[in-house]
Amino acid sequence: MIGLIKNLFNNKEVLVFILGMMPVSELRGAIPAGLAMGLPLKNVLLLAIAGNLVPVIPMLLLFEPVSARIRKLRLFKKFFDWFFERTRKKADLIEKYEVLGLAIFVGIPLPITGAWTGCVAATMFKIKFKYALPAIIAGILTAALIVTAA
Repeated sequence: MIGLIKNLFNNKEVLVFILGMMPVSELRGAIPAGLAMGLPLKNVLLLAIAGNLVPVIPMLLLFEPVSARIRKLRLFKKFFDWFFERTRKKADLIEKYEVLGLAIFVGIPLPITGAWTGCVAATMFKIKFKYALPAIIAGILTAALIVTAA
């Protein structure tokens, strides 16, 4: 997948930014990729974090109304039921500690714990935007530090 994107965007900085935005890689994939391409750490961190932040506000504001409409379509209902259940199972921290749990959940650099899933979990657990946004930003910054240190 990285090869395909690299061919589409023959600019290393753009690639790091886009990898940071993508739900599968987020900054957990963008930082190692940027460093592997020989980019300076400072640039990689800024691009990966910025890319990871781009979808957060739209996700927090639009996920609930958009998913509610899409779930009415039989084709997507099963997927969203599965996705919500999987998120709920992985979100014990959020259920127990709410905003702090959301920050920790997003900050743990493991599969199914990034900003995208954090936005979904914030929506599921009805965490208000004004609390969810700073928690997710804190989680993104924490994950960036952990991934960089690893």
